Amino acid sequence: VQLQASGGGLVQAGGSLRLPCAASGRTFSSHAVGWFRQAPGQEHEFVATITWGGGITYYADSVKGRFTISRDNAKNTAYLQMSSLKPEDTAVYYCAAAESYSLVTRRGGYKYWGQGTQVTVSS
Repeated sequence: VQLQASGGGLVQAGGSLRLPCAASGRTFSSHAVGWFRQAPGQEHEFVATITWGGGITYYADSVKGRFTISRDNAKNTAYLQMSSLKPEDTAVYYCAAAESYSLVTRRGGYKYWGQGTQVTVSS
């Protein structure tokens, strides 16, 4: 599975962005998908994950209620809808896929990674 994240940019605090994660490969629908982010000088941080069928999602406390993860397996694409953005959300955002039918929150559980997309939130 090859992944490509996009949709990043500069947005003011309180604004919204949607990050698509386009996947290639016929087995995308059998993979859990996750989003992680990395701010300068910090470790990768788990953001959200969704099961292969899209029926179950899980979020980091820092984004719960503001971010929504979803997927459209027919389009081989996952999404991270980000709302009420804060300056502390500024980071490079990565999407990843895991060979799992369950939720995966650990970075080590993901086998496939896309390149990151920069999100900058100004105050």
